[in-house]
Amino acid sequence: MILFGEQTPMPTPTMTVDPDSVTPGFAGFAIIVLIVVAVILLVWDMNRRIRRVRYREEIREELDAEEAAQREASDDEGDARA
Repeated sequence: MILFGEQTPMPTPTMTVDPDSVTPGFAGFAIIVLIVVAVILLVWDMNRRIRRVRYREEIREELDAEEAAQREASDDEGDARA
């Protein structure tokens, strides 16, 4: 029982690599550049698609307004003839 009561000293781990010299290297840099380029292209494409949807909606509203004006004009002509 006395053996279990004693703690064996734990050796402190020593670092074998200098923490200042550890870098991701060229591979890490290349991957980050690819991710940045991909994000830029995705944002650019998203903006194009959103702009296209917005323009289509504006044109649709203009066409609807023109149709409503034509219907109103034809209704007024029909009322004037009657």
